[in-house]
Amino acid sequence: MPPDHLPEASEDGAPASEASFSGRPVRLLTFSTLYPNAAMPSHGVFVENRLRHLVTGGEVGATVLAPVPWFPFAHPRFGAWARHAAAPGAEQRYGLTVLHPRYIALPRIGLHTNPYTLYRASRRAIAAWLGRGGEFDLLDAHYLYPDGVAATWLAQEFGVPVVITARGSDTSLLPRYRRPRRLIQEAIRRADALIAVSAALKDGLVELGAPPGKVTVLRNGVDTATFRPPADRATERAALGFPDGPVIISVGLLIERKRHHLTIEALRDLPGHTLLVLGEGPLRGELETLAARLGVADRVRLLGGKPHEELRRYYGAADVMVLASSREGWANVLLESMACGTPVVASPAWGSREAVSAPEAGIVLDETTPASIAAGVRALLAEPPSRAATRAHAERHGWGPTTQGQLDLFRRLLRRT
Repeated sequence: MPPDHLPEASEDGAPASEASFSGRPVRLLTFSTLYPNAAMPSHGVFVENRLRHLVTGGEVGATVLAPVPWFPFAHPRFGAWARHAAAPGAEQRYGLTVLHPRYIALPRIGLHTNPYTLYRASRRAIAAWLGRGGEFDLLDAHYLYPDGVAATWLAQEFGVPVVITARGSDTSLLPRYRRPRRLIQEAIRRADALIAVSAALKDGLVELGAPPGKVTVLRNGVDTATFRPPADRATERAALGFPDGPVIISVGLLIERKRHHLTIEALRDLPGHTLLVLGEGPLRGELETLAARLGVADRVRLLGGKPHEELRRYYGAADVMVLASSREGWANVLLESMACGTPVVASPAWGSREAVSAPEAGIVLDETTPASIAAGVRALLAEPPSRAATRAHAERHGWGPTTQGQLDLFRRLLRRT
């Protein structure tokens, strides 16, 4: 649904973006349904983290438009839908204004209707915000579908350039569906620039029709001040109630794509090892049943979701972190674990070999099965790298290059607008 008209030019006929080089910061409107809110503080935290580092230097200012699905009831028995209902209409997070307009996400058919309902709700919200004095030079959108699709329509509507960041399943999974694929390819054509969070993801965008020169690879970084080794691992392990013996952690939503079941199955070949799973989601019951059926329930702890900043305690106290995901654009948990001194065993998902690029970082599996996970854990723990070396590897992946890359890209786009 492209907009049916373009906005009128300003009174002096100059596009708003020309003012971005008059000495003031570039004004972004960051647009994403993957963004934390007071009711879901870990939802899309990777988008927030990148933006927080971008605005720190003062060269960019940002307002965030983070729509959430409309739902009428906030009672906890409605699960994730209730948390959407509990999200505030607007809030301040880390000094940024975050707006949460509601859009209709229809059960069963939302895959096909969400771009349209998201566009309509966001169009109204932006118009109202502009009416209150809001201004922006560029639309900074995250996730190709439905967000990126709606973002290209909004950019045309309001006469600004749009940059879309692709992050994983929006490039690998959603294009398997005929209508989403057509709209994704349309968004790729309409976008002024694309960002991929790994080189492998860039290849996926090119396969979908993106000109290589249109795609900039800007990997997610890691905040090494937040994620750092504990002062005393033994004390931290005792404080967290870790058992004796090797402790494996796995961090991520309890959903099919994360494949926690493979790591649970791997425990059959890892006697004496304990698995801690940090995350929440719909598969919790299935994972508990699986652990009981395999006879490893006493060595599997499903700890639920944890605040993002608290994860460092678990990373730093564990012996190894396992990521078994089938699809990832760039898994932040890999660098977070390494920054805390803990090496990783990772599936060969997009971005894994770019993050785990040296022996001190850990191991990337050729295939992800319970047997290969168990073998990877045994190999890594038989000759563990120095935790200082693992930490040093992560320190090479700070946010600085990503922030500079965004600044350069945004300036370049605004100069040609």
